[in-house]
Amino acid sequence: MSATPTSVRGAPDPSLKQQVRDFWDRESCGETYAVGEDARAKLHAHQRTRYELEPYICDFAQFLDGKGKDVLEIGVGMGADHLEWAKSKPRSLTGIDLTPRAVEFTKQRFQLFGYESRLEVGDAENLPFPDNSFDLIYSWGVLHHSPDTPRAIEQVQRVLRPGGTARIMIYHYFSVVGYMLWVRYGPMSGKPFRSLADIYANHLESPGTKAYTVKQTREMCRKFTHSNIRVAQSFGDLLQGAVGQRHRGLILTTTKALWPRWFIKRFMKNHGAMVLIDAVK
Repeated sequence: MSATPTSVRGAPDPSLKQQVRDFWDRESCGETYAVGEDARAKLHAHQRTRYELEPYICDFAQFLDGKGKDVLEIGVGMGADHLEWAKSKPRSLTGIDLTPRAVEFTKQRFQLFGYESRLEVGDAENLPFPDNSFDLIYSWGVLHHSPDTPRAIEQVQRVLRPGGTARIMIYHYFSVVGYMLWVRYGPMSGKPFRSLADIYANHLESPGTKAYTVKQTREMCRKFTHSNIRVAQSFGDLLQGAVGQRHRGLILTTTKALWPRWFIKRFMKNHGAMVLIDAVK
């Protein structure tokens, strides 16, 4: 298996951002859970399943903190988290996403449930806002898909007000999810010397997906006044829900049935798939 990556910043493929946009514009993250007879039922089912599988989202986001603040979410997806920010009664709420599909889903959710937000297609690496625009910035599982993640985090720091808070989740490099993918697409595919970075870029969600160590994450957050960075397990590490939909087959089905979740929860806490960042400018 690969050693720790030495750099957080490489030279992104100029075409990669379009590939990422195309991938998520075909199906938004979590869309597989949006089942029902009409739009309201589908969006409600998506939200319910999201928080049943990932209750740690609410614990980390602390949605009630948005009250009276100017809030930005980067990567709104299907809008479940964005709706929770709206419910907190922020002074203003803004959401961007790289894909028109996600923006339309979120607009539809807000129209159905009677809330408002400034929603637009946007690029995390080039946020279209002045310096010091927001009190709270939130991004869950998005910035590791951007070709230049360090630049995206620099942009978060730029548009955050002094004393403001950024809450960001990105993927962790040394994770159970990564080890599973490495076994499947490394040794089992006759390629035992593939790096984890290569595995993530080609077999974890959108093309070019990256994951970071805690040390690398601290380096990316160095311009913040303070940052609390920790590793956490995800439902992917535990093979729960529809995780692995990109890798359907008998092997996945059998593995899910036999997966030692109790062991992973107890003994592999530092090998979770998520790096949680709570940073103050």
